[in-house]
Formats: sequence, structure tokens, C-alpha cells
Amino acid sequence: MAKRTVPAIVAIVVALSGVWSASEPIALAQRTGAGPAPHATTSDEAEILTLDQKIAAGVVHGDTPYVDSMTSSDFVMVHGDGWTYGGKPLSTDTKESMLKRVTSRYYDVLDFDSVKAEMHGDVAITYGRYLAHVPGNPPDRAWFAVWYERVYAKRGGRWQYLSHRTVQGPTFGPDRQYVRDKSERVPTD
Repeated sequence: MAKRTVPAIVAIVVALSGVWSASEPIALAQRTGAGPAPHATTSDEAEILTLDQKIAAGVVHGDTPYVDSMTSSDFVMVHGDGWTYGGKPLSTDTKESMLKRVTSRYYDVLDFDSVKAEMHGDVAITYGRYLAHVPGNPPDRAWFAVWYERVYAKRGGRWQYLSHRTVQGPTFGPDRQYVRDKSERVPTD
């Protein structure tokens, strides 16, 4: 076999086996409700990925009772990645302040892509990117993208949303495509 053929065959076998796959955007326009969860390998993983999207849909639709019921009393949301290099976050929400954003419909779009879940028994971590639109922001900051990590725990037999942290971003811009392009991750390995 020629030297060029072996890497090509390995790449095809790996791609077909599901060990590696290109990130397929979920791109769920939360204005229309939660869509299907991305591919999951366990029922708990599928449940948590679906829940992650349902909570986002609740945020966009202003469904405060639903988001309240799915969020733990000790919830914390850290905005901005300043904390990742020793600085301060842009802001931090408690459950109460986050629910005010839900009630006011602060976000009118939350589009997710590259979402994955990591399961640890009764603890789940979801991570990925979302693009958001905030109608009250100035036009040059109306859209933003962040890479995030969320933590859930199963308490009393049901999943609870505990924490959200921005791990990269926000990247602000005037439109969806601008922030999508500017927040793309380039593989480092």
C-alpha cells in the first residue's frame, strides 16, 4: 500500500466508526422551542442534553416558572471569561438575578452548537457554544457568542441546573455571522 493510502484509510475507518466526527451544529433557534438533543450514548446523556436545550428555550420564551423549577436554589452563572486568567468575570448571577433576565426576556435568541455532555453518575457537565441576541444592547453588541460549561446534578431523582460558566467570550458583534466567525475555535492539538 502506498504511504498516502494508509492515512486516508485510517481517517475513513475512524470517521465511520464514530470515534471522530465533525461537529454538527445543533443551531437550535430557541424562538421556536427546543429541538432534538445531539447524539447521545446513554439515556441520562440524552436526557441532560435535551434538558439543557429546554432550559434555554424557557429562558428565551420567558418561562420563569419552568426555569425556576429546573434551577437549584444555589445556582450561579458566571458571565465572561476574565476569571479563566485570574481576573474578574463581567458579572455573576444568582438564581434570583438570572430569573429576572428570564422574566424580562432579556435574550430573544439562544442558538447552540457543538454541544456535548460528560456524565459522572448523578453529575453532568454540558459544554459547547451558543450565539445569543440581546434586543436591548447597542447595535454593535446586539449579538454575542460564548463557549460555556454547565453543571447539573440529579437530586431527588430529577436533574437540577447548578452552574453556568463562560469559558471563552463573549465575542460581541452586530450580527449572527460576525460573532459565529469570530468565535470559531481552531483546534490546538
